Amino acid sequence: MAEKKSKTKVETMSFEQALNELENIVEQLERGNESLSQGVELYERGVELKTRCEILLREAQMKVEKIEASAGKAVGTTPVKNGDDG
Repeated sequence: MAEKKSKTKVETMSFEQALNELENIVEQLERGNESLSQGVELYERGVELKTRCEILLREAQMKVEKIEASAGKAVGTTPVKNGDDG
């Protein structure tokens, strides 16, 4: 089943593509219909996809921080005002 999708290089996938395939792999593994070797292959592919998603999210975060910094906004977390945590 995952054979066709695994031919796509993870490094070239968009965030949405990688996340979609990762979700499909999780569903397959949760069903438990795969052999042990197929399960290990799916898990390995899932780790690659997770890493790709993390990289793309980090890149997006850095871009947003750069935009905010160039707009004169503070970069990072915003402190919560007293009384606003209710």
